[in-house]
Amino acid sequence: MDTGINPPHEIRTPPPRFRGDPGKADPEHIRAAVRDLCDRFPDAYWRETDEARRYPEEFVRAVTEAGWLAVLIPEEHGGAGLGTYEAGLVLEEINRSGGNAAACHAQMYTMGAVLRHGSDEQKRRYLPAIAAGDLRLQSFGVTEPDAGSDTTSISTFAERHGDRYVVRGRKVFISRVQHSDLLMLLCRTTPLDQVRRRTEGLSVLLVDLRDAGDRLQVRPIRTMINHETNELLFDGLEVPVENRIGEEGRGFRYILSGMNAERVLIASESLGDGAYFVERASRYASERVVFARPIGQNQGIQFPIARAHIAVQAARLMRDHAARLFDGGEEAGAEANMAKYLASEAAWEAANAAMTTFGGYGLAVEYGIERKFREARLPIVAPVSNNLILGYVGEHVLGMPRSY
Repeated sequence: MDTGINPPHEIRTPPPRFRGDPGKADPEHIRAAVRDLCDRFPDAYWRETDEARRYPEEFVRAVTEAGWLAVLIPEEHGGAGLGTYEAGLVLEEINRSGGNAAACHAQMYTMGAVLRHGSDEQKRRYLPAIAAGDLRLQSFGVTEPDAGSDTTSISTFAERHGDRYVVRGRKVFISRVQHSDLLMLLCRTTPLDQVRRRTEGLSVLLVDLRDAGDRLQVRPIRTMINHETNELLFDGLEVPVENRIGEEGRGFRYILSGMNAERVLIASESLGDGAYFVERASRYASERVVFARPIGQNQGIQFPIARAHIAVQAARLMRDHAARLFDGGEEAGAEANMAKYLASEAAWEAANAAMTTFGGYGLAVEYGIERKFREARLPIVAPVSNNLILGYVGEHVLGMPRSY
């Protein structure tokens, strides 16, 4: 079968096995090297995987082998030792090239909990294997059917029996479980009615999916995009206590720090989507001639594309600011959330401008616009609804009463 993959060609820039001062990693070096890799996976490849509802295994393997998914892992454990800013550049360029970084992005944003709160033994056990591509940490289990965005109301429970936890409960919209070796799982270890604060009594476990057996049922959920996501049913799944990240009962705090990184990285993907749409629409508007003139000469076509470009560039500034705050160890909750909001809204504006520009051809599968159009809608809803971000800013930044 023709997968649409172009054969490897001469790489103009080396892969990201950076050495020395991480701060000297050149952003343009990163962008150029990622573009080199993505050139091997053109529109035909992503069209085929989308139509077949197939996981882009070849692409994920290539990104892993090049070292890009190990950007956040320290050098002593086989990674590049860089920050969320550089990781965001990688994801941005993947989406800007026409790809979909959601197939592998969780390995980046789950790193925060392991790097900041994992034990030295856990880091030695997992990080080198993850960096080398021998182990995948691609799945993050938080959301539940009856809790939704109210994370402190989750009911999946891990009861301790000696040196093991026994997990029972349900999760929903948990992505990439079928293509991951490890699952980072948030669950209750103290019942909600026995804690002083709702944020207490939650713990983070690393579940080895290879050993789960029939104690974990995975039920795929079909969505409007090619995105492997699932409902999970835990029925007495045993997890060693040594697989707990940090202290028991403090998992909500650990997850929150990782969510700020997640917001920055999702914003980066949306920036890539926005740039994809603006670049494609600008080119098509300049080349497409109707009524003896390029359609881009008409303000009705040109101005929406220009507005989308401005929105994308503004969102990029907020992403850069949030990433540098986070990487510097400063509080970045507001900035990370605003970056995700601005970038996802800008990408959607650009998607609509591109669809209008391409007209009927925008709906034609071979042009790629309709696939990216569908994919660009997801970040407005998940992994956090933009309405919740507005509520967060209203309450925690502007000091207004809680709106939900």
